[in-house]
Amino acid sequence: MRAVLQRLLDRFRPAPWWNEPVYWSLDLETTGLDPKSDRILSVGMVPIRHGAITWGDRFYSLTHPGSFEGLTREAITVHHILPEELEQAPPLGTVLPEIAERLAGDDSVLLAHHAPLDLAFLQRAFRGAKHPWSQPRVVDTRLLISRLEQRRHRLEPYPSPLPRALSEIRAHLELPACEYHHALSDALATAELFLALRERLAATTLRQLT
Repeated sequence: MRAVLQRLLDRFRPAPWWNEPVYWSLDLETTGLDPKSDRILSVGMVPIRHGAITWGDRFYSLTHPGSFEGLTREAITVHHILPEELEQAPPLGTVLPEIAERLAGDDSVLLAHHAPLDLAFLQRAFRGAKHPWSQPRVVDTRLLISRLEQRRHRLEPYPSPLPRALSEIRAHLELPACEYHHALSDALATAELFLALRERLAATTLRQLT
C-alpha cells in the first residue's frame, strides 16, 4: 500500500532532477538464484551523490548464511566465497540495519542491475528478520538498457540487440573491465554503467529513469 501511495504522490509532484537523489548501487552474492531457498552471502553498496560516485562511502560485508548446506561447489566457482571466510562473518540480521539506514532517506534510491532479483532476496530477508522494509524508489539498469535499445530502434533501421549481462553491456559501452561476481565490485560496476546509460538516454529527471 505504501508503495502505491508513493507512486501516486510521485506522479503529481514535480519530478526531481536526476542528480538530486542519492543512488545506492547495490549488489548481492548469494548461494543461488532462488530467493525462496537460497541465502545472501555478501552485500556491496556504492553511493552516487550529485551525479558522482563517492567511493569513500561504500559499504561491504560478508554475511553468515546460518547453514552451509546451499553453498555448492558450483556457486563457489562463481563468487569465490569460501565457507571459512564466512565462519566469522556477521549474521544477516545485523547487516540488514546497515542496508536499511542507507535506503531510508526520502532522497534515497536503490540502484541495481536486474533489480527484481535483488529486491526479492532483500524483501525476504527483511521479513524473516522482522525488520521494516522502507520500499525505496528503484532504478534498474537492465530497464535502462531496454530503453536505450528502443531509442536506437527509432534512429537505426536494424540495430543489433544490446547485451543484458553486466560484463557484456559494459564492454559494449567501452567501460573498463573489472572484477565480476564480487558484491562491492559489481555495485561499483553498476554505478558506472548507470551513469553511462543516463548520459546516453539524456535523462534529466528521476522519473525518466524509473
